[in-house]
Amino acid sequence: MEGAHGPLPDYAALWRWSVAEPEAFWCAVWDEAGVVGDRGAATVLDRERMPGARWFPEARLNFAENLLRRRDESPAMIFRGEDGVRREVSWRELWRDVSRLRRAFEAHGLRPGERVAAWLPNVPEAVAAMLAATSLGATFTSCSPDFGARGVLDRFGQVEPRLLLAVDGYVYAGKRHDVRAKLAEVVAALPSVERTVVVPYAGGEGSLAGVRDAVWLDDFLAGHEAGEIEFVRLPFDHPLYVLYSSGTTGPPKCIVHGAGGTLLQHLKEHRLHTDVRPGDGLFYFTTLGWMMWNWLVSGLASEATLHLYDGSPFHAEPTVLFDYAEQERTAIFGTSAKFLDAARKAGLDPARSHDLSNLRSILSTGSPLAPESFDWVYEHVKADVQLASISGGTDIVSCFVAGDPTAPVHRGEIQARALGMAVDVFDDAGQPLVGRTGELVCTESFPSMPLGFWDDPGDARYRAAYFERFPGVWHHGDFVELTERGSLVIQGRSDAVLNPGGVRIGTAEIYRQVEGLDFVEEALVVGQDWDGDVRVVLFVKLASGVRLDDARVAEIRQRIRTHATPRHVPARVLAVPDIPRTRSGKIVELAVREVLHGRPVKNLEALANPEALDHFRDRPELTS
Repeated sequence: MEGAHGPLPDYAALWRWSVAEPEAFWCAVWDEAGVVGDRGAATVLDRERMPGARWFPEARLNFAENLLRRRDESPAMIFRGEDGVRREVSWRELWRDVSRLRRAFEAHGLRPGERVAAWLPNVPEAVAAMLAATSLGATFTSCSPDFGARGVLDRFGQVEPRLLLAVDGYVYAGKRHDVRAKLAEVVAALPSVERTVVVPYAGGEGSLAGVRDAVWLDDFLAGHEAGEIEFVRLPFDHPLYVLYSSGTTGPPKCIVHGAGGTLLQHLKEHRLHTDVRPGDGLFYFTTLGWMMWNWLVSGLASEATLHLYDGSPFHAEPTVLFDYAEQERTAIFGTSAKFLDAARKAGLDPARSHDLSNLRSILSTGSPLAPESFDWVYEHVKADVQLASISGGTDIVSCFVAGDPTAPVHRGEIQARALGMAVDVFDDAGQPLVGRTGELVCTESFPSMPLGFWDDPGDARYRAAYFERFPGVWHHGDFVELTERGSLVIQGRSDAVLNPGGVRIGTAEIYRQVEGLDFVEEALVVGQDWDGDVRVVLFVKLASGVRLDDARVAEIRQRIRTHATPRHVPARVLAVPDIPRTRSGKIVELAVREVLHGRPVKNLEALANPEALDHFRDRPELTS
């Protein structure tokens, strides 16, 4: 990619050009990636308005058409389940499956803009369903089968899907979970659903008699033969996905994303930030309840082979994901910071136990990646891999900060601000900061900004979520440092920032120290209102067989004092048997803070393990 005056010398120059000349940059992404569709003459209207800018207002395209670029016998997807099942789906077979589903959807009368919901595991049928729905212009939304009925209804109930694709059951950590009773409850409470299509997966024996208007997938497809797919080309900002916020402080926000912005961002991130090449095995450990699934499946637009996995990342062996990477020759391996930390503490050494010669990149997101995890990857996974800690979110279905395959990786740092994203760090007065921690912002519009929130007249909630703190500037809610060399260090969510003595402390600053201790499996830190101030309270989940005695508490405090500051040292250090997390694996500091202060947690259904909150209630150590 070149600037206005020829080739650019390095990534930093490319980033500066991409934010100084965003129209030229995004047109170059469209052209270089070979987007299928009509770009039109105009690049952006009202670029200075945020929200309000309209990118490629004359463009016409179809998202699925851009992902189904091939029809040959090479693999489009390889699926593996924790129970040992392996399935390979060729590009030709994927086209066939999408074509049949599309025809069945059309026979049902599905129209552009209507919603198709998927309550499915990370299986090939989910990818085919998304492509079939979006090929005719329907809007796709999803969550994973481990969600309880209330969590599903909190999401799908807001967007009123016409069709629901579900599963009879799923497998996790060696256990089979039949979800048909839960499915019957969900469908009974979703009057908009006219047909429920059930994928047989792991439910065992039984029928669908208790589920209203339900049919097995094979019966739904009966009589619909594969053929050509007539892709409906729609405007750039046609609604593609509805994604959901975690919902830990209330009903989840329904965030609507457009087809063109999602496609352009993912093409840019795959090809420029991750160096995805045709035929590469592209893996991300994710479920359909996390935006990384949407990010993963867009890899088809770069002709990658999707490596799908469903189940526990440590069952039946703790090396199961590295076994997958070795056996399928994965090129890009995506996971969470929590997985890498857990693998480190389990003593895994895949550099010596596995052949990972094909692996070029390891991606990590979900929470800040600790420096010790960087060390472990380069010492015990692969010495010459690109370790890219990335961050953005469901809000933009993409990244604000990402990897740079052409540059060094620095321990504990995210490599760069993403191309085309005018990312900066502001102090409380809205002034830029370098070398000090502040608020992550984006000062210019970009194509994957949400179209808005579902059922939000006048965009009132949308504007309040991102534009209230700094008018006309996207405020993301991350507490971040921008270093002198342009890398970034995320210190946690700014709404979870600690404030003892009026000094703002990012939670990640404490996690980096505590989770480096071998006897600590994971930790959670919150601020407790105390004596007219805020005191830091640290909860630790200890390794098996370890007891939190005075010596270990002293070691924790000394490590924090030495490697951070005295203000970071917790006033209380307490052991808990479990840490509450969202279903996408993020710890929930805000929910724990509510419990500590005797306030109700508004949406327990958003948590994967809500019972863990009980370990934080009525602790006598917190009353003195």
